[in-house]
Amino acid sequence: MHFSIEKEVFLKGLARVQGIVEKRNTIPILSNVLVEADKEGLFITATDLEVGMRAKYPASIKSPGKITVSAKKIFEIIKELPEKEIIFKAKDNCWIEISCGKSVFNIVGLSSDEFPHFPQPDETKMIPISGQLLGQMIEKTYFSVSTDETKYNLNGIYFKTIEEDQKKYLLLVATDGHRLALDKRAVDTPEIEELINGVVFPRKGIIELKKITEETEADIKLGFMDNSAVVIKDDTIVVMRLVDGDFPDYNRVIPQNNEEIISIPRDNFLHALKRMAILSSEKSKGVKIDLKHGTLEISSSNPEIGDAHEELEIDYKSDEMSIGFNARYMIDILQVLDEEKIKLAVKDNLSPGLITPDGDDGFLAVVMPMRL
Repeated sequence: MHFSIEKEVFLKGLARVQGIVEKRNTIPILSNVLVEADKEGLFITATDLEVGMRAKYPASIKSPGKITVSAKKIFEIIKELPEKEIIFKAKDNCWIEISCGKSVFNIVGLSSDEFPHFPQPDETKMIPISGQLLGQMIEKTYFSVSTDETKYNLNGIYFKTIEEDQKKYLLLVATDGHRLALDKRAVDTPEIEELINGVVFPRKGIIELKKITEETEADIKLGFMDNSAVVIKDDTIVVMRLVDGDFPDYNRVIPQNNEEIISIPRDNFLHALKRMAILSSEKSKGVKIDLKHGTLEISSSNPEIGDAHEELEIDYKSDEMSIGFNARYMIDILQVLDEEKIKLAVKDNLSPGLITPDGDDGFLAVVMPMRL
């Protein structure tokens, strides 16, 4: 195999797969990228057996072939080379020569025979969806994904299509058991069985999916095969194994009768929470919200440091109420919203709070209360 390629193109291709390759080195080949050259161009493939990416890049192919090489090492080498054309040659016994200007590197790779097979999706069974829309929906729900590996069915975002009032909606839901985020948007796509039933995309796959939605505004194609989700955008294919296990019934978590609804300026609320979080407990990040006539007071205290409180003017005329919330959870929600005002709906100090943006009925977030 022998090809030449622009540094910027090669570096971009290698950078995109750094988040996918296996870091733990339990199976050495999974720390490598598969580099393939044929008459169509250069293909770079990486997988950790849960998430895989294969993408095509323009290159001048002198002779075809394929080999695998350490993803980390080749990325570090290409990054430091001058902004010139790079020449890549595969030699005997899996040795690779990389040259650029007056620099020459000889590194050893592994045979491509050991690299896992990358599936070929059937594009005729895939549906188009706006990459921009999907990226925005992921942005509004990803922060609630659980990072607790024991709650494996919560280690991702739940995707489902539903029909309401003769319109079709795509629903994304994420929860870690302490908070929940849901985003619902109208879509005009053909029916697909997996989305009607609901599936959980894995956390790592979601990160890669969001990255490719942000690269260009082109639509993506979405499909399913062999218990995996497949996403195609331009010359890039991402395959991710779906999360096993049932996602909890999110409708049971959403409060239906939180009758005290307070309208709060989002920016003021966000910055007040950030200030109060400074003196909250490092572990719980708890802040107290006191609702009084005309004011919302946020306070925090830490026996080892001190205490703080701040008042916001609001339109509130009901009985006084105190509720504890995790400030970090509230901040995460407010940071993904753009609206000037949000609505906080509460019931009592033991019931979850419901946050919705003013003027957008597609998004909601639920936060469990804390005892302070």
